[in-house]
Amino acid sequence: MKTDDIKICVFGASSARVGQDYADAAHELGLLMARKGWTCVNGAGAMGLMRAVSDGALTAGGHVVGVIPKFMVDNGWCYDRLPEVIITPDMHQRKQQMADMTDAVIALPGGCGTLEELLEAITWRQLGISQRPIVLLNTRGYYNPLESMLQHGIDERFIKDSHHALWTLADTPSQAIAAIESQLLQSPATLESKY
Repeated sequence: MKTDDIKICVFGASSARVGQDYADAAHELGLLMARKGWTCVNGAGAMGLMRAVSDGALTAGGHVVGVIPKFMVDNGWCYDRLPEVIITPDMHQRKQQMADMTDAVIALPGGCGTLEELLEAITWRQLGISQRPIVLLNTRGYYNPLESMLQHGIDERFIKDSHHALWTLADTPSQAIAAIESQLLQSPATLESKY
């Protein structure tokens, strides 16, 4: 795969109440993706980490595609600075659209919606529906509790040990970029069946 034609699905918080260091990391991620020539595909949010990653990419001359359900547009939650917005009928089709058009996933810190999107992406990879690399940007150790929970699932045999390879933790935006690039340049690993 050419590494200058990559589209990255970025999940992340829409909350504007989070600490500035989270927003700074999201902004830096957007900058780094744009400098690589990668397209940022996100949920088109006008606030929080979604806005920060979009601003970072746009500041560096990158391309951002927002994918958002109509009811969110109707509520005024769509970021009006985005050059391209795809409006879907509902949340399910939003996630499917984002999956269909991207090569990899980076999950920024976030709340229930972000966690739901991330776990669905991991599940799709576990089931062989998707081969897309998944990187969790672990700003301030945000994903450490989730990593512990997933490891507990492995320890208790709800998750196969080999499936720890379904996701990668990265402490910084540059590590996240490097992890995605490395995984996309390799042939997709054949994972042990869930069953």
